[in-house]
Amino acid sequence: MKTFVTILGLASMVALAACDSKQENKVENAYENQADALDNQADNMEALADNLSGNAENAAENAADAIENKAEATREAGEKAEEAVEKKQ
Repeated sequence: MKTFVTILGLASMVALAACDSKQENKVENAYENQADALDNQADNMEALADNLSGNAENAAENAADAIENKAEATREAGEKAEEAVEKKQ
């Protein structure tokens, strides 16, 4: 699922790249970089969960899910910030 969302996001960025200003791209890149870092943390947490069992595994998987949700919220915030920049232009 995460791969599908990433591919969809990349396709959207490519489609919009032609009409974005440098400032919009800067805002978008900042949020996207932060979201990517969060996704990496979630991946690491999931790898850790694979080496655990029982309640510890569930806790690690829940933490990974929470981080993934934060990454998605960051991407959505980035889109809103980018739209705000676009409206100012």
